Formats: sequence, C-alpha cells, structure tokens
Amino acid sequence: MRGPVSGSKITPSYSSVILMPTVYGAICLLGIAGNTTVLVTMVKKSSSRWLSVHEIFIVNLSLVDLLFLLGMPFLIHQLTGHGAWHFGETLCTLITGMDANSQFTSTYILTGMSIDRYLATVHPVSSSRFRKPALASCVVASLWLLSLASVSPIWLYAGLIPFPDGTNGCGIRLPNPERDIYWFILYQFFLAFALPFLVITLAYARILQRMSSCVVPSVQRSVRLRAKKVTRVAVAVCLVFFVCWAPYHVLQLAQLALSQPTPLFYYAYNAAISLGYANSCLNPFVYILLCTTFRQRLLLLVQPAPGTTPPEMDYGS
Repeated sequence: MRGPVSGSKITPSYSSVILMPTVYGAICLLGIAGNTTVLVTMVKKSSSRWLSVHEIFIVNLSLVDLLFLLGMPFLIHQLTGHGAWHFGETLCTLITGMDANSQFTSTYILTGMSIDRYLATVHPVSSSRFRKPALASCVVASLWLLSLASVSPIWLYAGLIPFPDGTNGCGIRLPNPERDIYWFILYQFFLAFALPFLVITLAYARILQRMSSCVVPSVQRSVRLRAKKVTRVAVAVCLVFFVCWAPYHVLQLAQLALSQPTPLFYYAYNAAISLGYANSCLNPFVYILLCTTFRQRLLLLVQPAPGTTPPEMDYGS
C-alpha cells in the first residue's frame, strides 16, 4: 500500500497539487493504453490458437496493472483535493485493496514466470509434461487467490482517516499505530518484495549458468534461441520491477530508523511512490522494444494488410 498509513513517520503532504497529479495522470493514461493494447493483441492472437504458458503470465500481468490503473483517477482526485477523500469508506477500502493487490499479484506472477523459465531452460524434457496452458492457468489463478489472502490486513484495516481540519483521508488505520507500523512495513517488504525477488534471482542465476555451460546440438539450436528470447523478455520485466520497487521498499525500511524524516527524505519518498506506480505502465514498452513479432502484430492490429497472417509471437528480436 503506497498511501497514508497511520503510525507512519512520514506525514502526508498534499501541497504539490499540480506536479504529482500530472505525473500520476500521465502514468494512468500511458498504462491504460499500453496494457489494453497488450490484452487486445493477445486476445486477437488467441483467436487462432491457445495462448502459450509464457503468454498466460504476460496477459495476467497486464490485467493486474490495468485493474489498478482504472482505480488511479480516485487517487489523483485525492491529491488535487489536498488529501481529502469524497467517495465513501466502501470505495476507499476497494481502491486501497486494489492498490495493495496490484503489488502482491504482480510480484507473485513474476515469481511464477521465473520458475516457469527455470523449468523450461534447466529441465526442458521433464517439465514439458506439465508445462501446459491449462495447468499454467490454474497456477496463475492460485497466485491471484494467494495475493488476496496476503493483502487481508489491507482489507481489514483500510478505511477513512480523520484529518485535523474535519475532512477524511483514505488509507490504512492500524489498531496500535506506533507499534503496528513495524510489522506492517516488514510484512509488506518480505512478502511483496524480498522473498519473491530472492526466488526470482536464484531462478535466473541458474538459468544463466545453464545457458552458458550447455552445448546444444545444431538441430536444437532454434529451440534454444527461442527459449533465450523468451527468457530475455522475462528477465527485462523482472529488472524493471526491481528498479521501480526497490527505492520504495528501501525508504519504507529507512523511515523506521528515523525519528523525524527530513524534507529531502520526504521528496525522495514521493518520487519512490511515483516510480512504483510507473511500473504498472512500463511492461508494454518492454514487449515493444524487445519483441519483434509483438511489434509486427501491433502494426497489423493498427493497419491490417489484406490477406496478411499475423506472425506467431516468440517474444524476442
């Protein structure tokens, strides 16, 4: 959850009613357009054949980001209103839960994607028996459920926060703020970032070790080249995730050791929140930059040529 949390040593300030809403608005528009384009392109592709295992992960990543971004205008309205929330407690709980759920679900799906890449690269023969689209869909559905369970504290404590001027904000109301802020930040850090990223790092380290040491027969080189292309996109998506989220979690931990955050820390914290939000709009650009066939299908979607068959997507250049 990137919004106000009772007990946090960082007191929310909404003096920047132009810059931050503008940044959030740009992220929202780009993200909705980009993720909608990914979903439409995938749906168009799935009309000819089933989505692959890797594509199922990508579709769900885009869906997670899109659901969060559709609720972002409410957060922008709160910023422009100096933190005041005018949409009631029920919608506050829903938007706050969607915010937290986007973090956890994205992280879990990226972790599942890295494990899938590990199995496809390190154990290609034995894993081929169960690396099927139907099973991948069940795994992703389980990750959504796990995420909903993981953010149960958010659903439990999200609500309206009274301000001194008589208005209400929207955020997390912890029962004992001075004490609970510690477990809340640590729970968020370990479940939504540290532990998943450890699994992701180990998986890709093993993949790179396998790819650098394995000698592949010439008849299998095309298969290995395709695997490398898919893995490259997956690694890029995970790196973007790390770059966007690491500053936020580092500053969250740092504030626990500060008696009174400085103005510089506050501005850095706001920048980190914006970077975390930006993660929801960047993945489509990764696909466009690294995937030649995605670009080809996108062009055909915009300007279809008569009698042209869209190329199969291999997620590599």
